[in-house]
Amino acid sequence: MSGKNIVFLVLLLFIPVSIAAHYLKWGDLTVFITASLAILPLAAWMGAATEEIAVVVGPSLGGLLNATFGNATELIIALVALNAGLVDVVKASITGSIIGNLLLVMGLSMLLGGLRYKEQTFQPIVARVNASSMNLAVIAILLPTAMKFSAHEISQNTLQNLSLAVAVVLILVYALTLLFSMKTHSYLYEVAIVETVEDETHHGKPNIWLWTGVLLICTLLVALESELLVNSLEVATSQLGLTALFTGVILVPIIGNAAEHATAVTVAMKDKMDLSVSVAVGSSMQIALFVAPFLVLAGWALGQPMDLNFNPFELVAVAVAVLIANSISSDGKSNWLEGTLLLAAYTVLGFAFYFLPVVDGLG
Repeated sequence: MSGKNIVFLVLLLFIPVSIAAHYLKWGDLTVFITASLAILPLAAWMGAATEEIAVVVGPSLGGLLNATFGNATELIIALVALNAGLVDVVKASITGSIIGNLLLVMGLSMLLGGLRYKEQTFQPIVARVNASSMNLAVIAILLPTAMKFSAHEISQNTLQNLSLAVAVVLILVYALTLLFSMKTHSYLYEVAIVETVEDETHHGKPNIWLWTGVLLICTLLVALESELLVNSLEVATSQLGLTALFTGVILVPIIGNAAEHATAVTVAMKDKMDLSVSVAVGSSMQIALFVAPFLVLAGWALGQPMDLNFNPFELVAVAVAVLIANSISSDGKSNWLEGTLLLAAYTVLGFAFYFLPVVDGLG
């Protein structure tokens, strides 16, 4: 058994600990920390189960499965927070997931992979297609905010209707990106698919019923732990001296994405940069084109209206992340210095969110 699996097994102990902390009233801070630690192995097992099932059902259906469950943990946490009325935290977690994947995950992958291999390569055409999709996502979340600032008398209902219309367009675009990557231009993505299959099938054909059960159980447990996490979030983060914005942008995405982060870095260190970039950029694209608009539609259905009117500072952060990630990945090559630049950008943004004063709509 690998060291990573041993760590995840140990972290599973925090599931009963977090539940006990909640019912025995050990304090919101204890509940927040233990629930966060409990989510880490559950997210990892969800990812492993999805990949194992994908091997059995084939590349097309498997790709769709990976696309659907790729950010399941963050989506569950966001849905629970949205249902609790923490709309600002949900928006911040969307921002954090995008910049975290583009800067932190890709930066670590390029740095650690570049320290082992002088130069690594990946498909530049795929990088450019992903860059165009991310540019569209930035424009889509910029327009409602720009409208809010340019027309001060605009009603919340109008802003909500605009956001719903934009959400539908983004989901349609996401569906078309799946069609592009799995059908019409699947040959561009074959390297990542082959590497995934090689990694996952070395031990024989997986038991689909076993892994389906694992996926179902982990999903239910993530929902439970997310409830504990969200209920304790406001009190716990204030005790830690953190703002809701910093928590949503930095902490929540790291918790939900930790397993995926580890996968991207691990494969980069095996000189499989195609797969690493696919994980990092693909996850950001899924957040921007599917998770965010889905949450807008879900908020409308749940009676907790959420629009795409982000605060300007979050928009600047997303635009900066997309700009630098696109410029670095456009040539299809990477090295340790480029990874360092991405990490430096993430660190600077992290400091900015930490020191940002609490004001109406921003804290």
